[in-house]
Amino acid sequence: MPELPEVEALREFLDSHLVGQEIVRVLPLAISVLKTYDPPLTAVEGATVTAVDRHGKWLDISAGGLHLVTHLARAGWLRWKDEFPAAPPRPGKGPLALRTVLAAGGGFDLTEAGTTKRLAVHLVRDPAEVPGIARLGPDPLADDFDRDAFAALLAGERRQIKGALRDQSLIAGIGNAYSDEILHVARMSPFKPVQNLSENETTALYEALRSTLREAVERSHGLAAGRLKAEKKSGLRVHGRTGQPCPVCGDTVREVSFSDSSLQYCPTCQTGGKPLADRRLSRLLK
Repeated sequence: MPELPEVEALREFLDSHLVGQEIVRVLPLAISVLKTYDPPLTAVEGATVTAVDRHGKWLDISAGGLHLVTHLARAGWLRWKDEFPAAPPRPGKGPLALRTVLAAGGGFDLTEAGTTKRLAVHLVRDPAEVPGIARLGPDPLADDFDRDAFAALLAGERRQIKGALRDQSLIAGIGNAYSDEILHVARMSPFKPVQNLSENETTALYEALRSTLREAVERSHGLAAGRLKAEKKSGLRVHGRTGQPCPVCGDTVREVSFSDSSLQYCPTCQTGGKPLADRRLSRLLK
């Protein structure tokens, strides 16, 4: 799933490619992709793009006083095209979900792999009309998101750190991958309860969060949209690297599996050398 660093890089890419361009057509090709009907997509056709913004993991393209807002979900992506074939695409064929065509001839496709369709597009007058944006917590890279602001968010939490970091209503933009990376840098167990964090641990977690996200954004700076996925994967130290050596201590990266996701961690760096219980593996061994 694209997270804050990748969506920020897409925002930057689109800002340089879209602003000042006229939209001539927005064509939904998957029945599930469009989540709004008023205003209709035709309302943005003929409008000029004036800005591209990001809200957590959401992309926001402003044109003609409207906002074309997209969440790429787990398997979605944006593919830039300098030009499109003359023949229009056929709905329901392949991963193509929505096409946006510019007067200059190029534009972008939104695609989604797999059978579970969660990619979402909204056309609204105000981004706050989108429920997923309205409930977002603060952006962790905002200038005013300091250590005290972070500590205030965690005050009163009674859950594990991993879940808190991924909660978009608490902090916007962090998903499964970067929460693993942040906790590895902070040398903390993903299962540690938030209420058990000391003042020093809260500071360490804040610094790990900011540095991990900033470094990921910097690595993605200036990359074309098609290269962002590979850059994300190459920059991860524990997430998605089960069975490989930890780049810090050399211990084997372990995994805990859930019904629809998994987390990765280093026992030496994060859990005092003790492997965490993997309920799925435990059931298989019974």
